[in-house]
Amino acid sequence: MAQFLLTFRNWLTQHSMKIHFVYFLAALVLSSCASSPFGKKVSEPFSGSAYESNNRFFRASGKGESSSDNIARGKADIEAKTYLAGQVNTTMKQVADNYQGQTENEKGADVAEKFQSLAREVMNTNLADLRKVGEKKFYNEKEKKYTVFVAYEIKKNAMFRFMKKQARVNQKIDERQMAIIDQILDEQIKNSEGEN
Repeated sequence: MAQFLLTFRNWLTQHSMKIHFVYFLAALVLSSCASSPFGKKVSEPFSGSAYESNNRFFRASGKGESSSDNIARGKADIEAKTYLAGQVNTTMKQVADNYQGQTENEKGADVAEKFQSLAREVMNTNLADLRKVGEKKFYNEKEKKYTVFVAYEIKKNAMFRFMKKQARVNQKIDERQMAIIDQILDEQIKNSEGEN
């Protein structure tokens, strides 16, 4: 019986490596054939952390498609600028809400409303310090279609400085409100310059 067990153990050891190899090979083949339920991952230009907003910059990218390259570029521009304007608007609303939450009085609400109104006015004019950081154009011969990708950024401190200038020419903002808005914007400029 001992001889049988020893022989069986030797056989198992010799064939165990073969069995493991077969299982490994099968798993490798199956995993390479399996597809994601979402489809194939696509990497588009201007994606990744270098093109995302951070403490110093508002950033956005856009994509446009058309049979005309100018129209495709225009669509990409509009998409990127709309996304950028949304980021700026959201940030300004958060800043105003934080101010109002800290003061908790009706004067705070009044200043917060003026601040948000100022932000909307700035966004409706040309975006301050808007820079195009990249553009790529592709042409699909089969579909006879252009695809254009663009990326923009705005330095946050330049945006906040532009808002300060706009606030000074706004007739609806009195001196007391101007002092508070300056204080809020100075704090935002300091935050955007202090971190990399």
